[in-house]
This record gives sequence, structure tokens and C-alpha cells, in this order.
Amino acid sequence: MSAFEIIGGKKLKGEIIPQGAKNEALQILSAVLLTEEKVVISNIPDIKDVNKLIDLLAALGVSVIRINKDTYSFEAKNINIDYFQSEEFKHKGGGLRGSIMIVGPLLARFGKAAIPKPGGDKIGRRRLDTHFLGFEKLGAKFVYDAEKNFFNVDASELKGAYILMDEASVTGTANIVMAAVLAKGVTTIYNAACEPYLQQLCKMLNRMGAKISGIGSNLLTIEGVDRLRGTSHRMLPDMIEIGSFIGMAAMTGSEITIKDVCFSELGIIPTVFAKLGILFELRGDDIFIPAQDSYEIETFIDGSILTVADAPWPGFTPDLLSIVLVTAIQAKGNVLIHQKMFESRLFFVDKLIDMGAQIILCDPHRATVIGLNKQVKLRGIEMTSPDIRAGVSLLIAALSAQGRSIIYNIDQIERGYQDIEERLRALGADIRRIEEL
Repeated sequence: MSAFEIIGGKKLKGEIIPQGAKNEALQILSAVLLTEEKVVISNIPDIKDVNKLIDLLAALGVSVIRINKDTYSFEAKNINIDYFQSEEFKHKGGGLRGSIMIVGPLLARFGKAAIPKPGGDKIGRRRLDTHFLGFEKLGAKFVYDAEKNFFNVDASELKGAYILMDEASVTGTANIVMAAVLAKGVTTIYNAACEPYLQQLCKMLNRMGAKISGIGSNLLTIEGVDRLRGTSHRMLPDMIEIGSFIGMAAMTGSEITIKDVCFSELGIIPTVFAKLGILFELRGDDIFIPAQDSYEIETFIDGSILTVADAPWPGFTPDLLSIVLVTAIQAKGNVLIHQKMFESRLFFVDKLIDMGAQIILCDPHRATVIGLNKQVKLRGIEMTSPDIRAGVSLLIAALSAQGRSIIYNIDQIERGYQDIEERLRALGADIRRIEEL
């Protein structure tokens, strides 16, 4: 197993290009199963979770051709339905939470699907009920085999329905949309997620011949069609990486330009970092962040402590709360971080406290950060990455800290961040991979 060794306290400088969006990739790649025609997708991030899904598609019978570093063509003409029953499928599907996204397309096109209970980050109880309740509304029947941890789903004929989702799940909405595009009749999804990634999926499906209206709102109407055709699609840059790099620039006092960010798709993210006192300017479609010796957290109008909380889009994404938390450590002022959507994403703060951060973990959902105003540097320590986002937060803390840090379990980080070691070194970071003893 590998680890990262970081010698912190160095200022970084230069340009960095965000990878393609991981969360969009898992939806878009699954959608290639909806047609037997060729689909070409570009700006695909070269990360473990995405590559695992591409391998799973190939094992299902999809013809996969890598055109260049970030562009692939997919042709799902000869799908092997019997592959569902194989031990290889149970292993491949069970190791990737994103594998649940293939169920909707397979139900729509072939009338049946199966999936092992997926894996993924340890960030609380992430339910799959929303997916299956939606499939049931469309006429699917599923059985969960608790002994084998396996879902079997049958849908010989999907029919349009009114679906009021119990939560605005991004993956749940995407899965139901993909099942509904080939169902007979009209499907209405209320309380649908409306993240840019889901909008991208809907726009791509419409180019393939689907009839989806209400894109960008929480009310989607889908008129089923008989078949979909091929298309080409380019993924958005990863907004989580963009937010991570903003926080990294502030924590390390560095001058960094984040290239080609698709600023109009970032929603409230730049505003939240601006509330922490971070200066930046938009240059074309690049974000330029100047070196700052200090940055001050805003308060509410009545002078009370700023609260940053996650919410369904267009609210603040939960994937960036840990980045906001670590960035606030060296700010002037205080902030309350309220993680509403998952109950254990804040448990990594004990490592930050060991590094010298002043953080009060109020409960599993809330933490108060008392900013150090860069008067005291964090100190390097040895620590273990618990999940993708917390791992990058610890990496940012280590880059700003005095001395040597080692981060173990970096497989978690590399599942979500492409070539992160090389890209940080290009900015001047002192980071290298070492092998655990």
C-alpha cells in the first residue's frame, strides 16, 4: 500500500486544470447502455472509480475504444445479460458504489438487471431505496437477497408514472430518468435533483432522441420513446476539484490559476469561499487566486457567527464542506460547519486537531472552527485518509503545515482525484509517494 509524504509550508504557484467531473462520469458512462449505437465521451477523468465502471461496461459486452487520454467511444451492441450471474460481476459491481447507475439503463433496454450491494465511501447510511422505489413506480419488481447481498430486478415492460421522490437524490434521479426515457407513456418526477451533472445527462439524452423537459428544475417530464441513437458528449470540469484548489490556494498563501472552470456551472460555490475572505477574479473562464497573507471570515448581518451548511442544489454541495472546514482553520474569525446530509463526514477533524487546529466537534453533524489567522502554523503528523473528500482536506492541511506529514490509505484520494501528486508537484508542492512498511 502507498502513502503520500508531504513536506509542508511551501508556497505554490502556477496553473492547474481540473479533471472531468467524477459524479457526472458515473451517470454519463452508464447511459451508453441505452443505445446500441456509438457514443463518444470526452473529458473523462482517469481515476479508479471511473475506470472500474468502464471495465464493468466492457465486461458486460460494451465495445470500449480509448481514442486519447480523456476520450472514449462506447458501443453497447452485444450485451451479455448472463454476465449478471457470474462471480466476476459480483466482485466488480460490489466494489463500486457507482455500479448502481447501470440498473436504470439495463431495465429500460433489456427489462431486467441485477447488481451486488455496492461499496463506496464510509460516510454514513447512503440509501438505495430512492432508486428502487422509483423503479417500482415504473413497474419494476425487485428482490434483495440479504444472504448474497444481491439485488435482482425485473421489468418486462416499464410504464410512465408520477413519481414524488422522498429525497432529491442525484444518482436516484439520474437512474430513474434513464429508466423512464424508454418507458411507455409519460413520467413525471417531482422533487428531482437539479445539479449541473444531472442537467448534463438530460441534455445528452435529448440529443440521443429522448424527450425530457423541465431540465434544471425539480420537476422533470419525460415522454418515453422507442429507441435512442448515438451522440457525443463532453463532461464538465469537476466542481469539487475546483473548490478544493481554491481552498488549497488560500491555506498555503499561494497564487494559483484554475483553468477552464465553466464558471456559470459552479453555482453558489465561489460565493461560499468568498465569505471565508478568499479573493479571486474571473479571467475569461479561469479563476485567478492571488497570494493572501490572511483572509477574514464574514459574519451574518447581526454579527453572529457564519454558518456554512450543505443542501440540495442549488444549495452548497456536501462534497465541499470538508474543504471549507480545513480552509477556515487559517482564516481570521470563526465558522460553524453544518453537515446535514451525512452523519459521519466530520469525524476526520481529530487529525486536524492533532495538527494544531482549533475545532470543536459539536456532534456528528456540526463543527465549529476557530481560525488561527495564520499566526500559528499547523504541524505535520502521520494520518490515514478515511474517504475521498476528507483525504484531500487532510492533504491541503499537510501542504500548509510546518514539517513532514504522511497520509496513509491514499487509494481513497486517488479514487476521486486524477494524477493529484503530479499536478501538485507542478505547482511546487513537495509531495512524493512512499510505500508503507
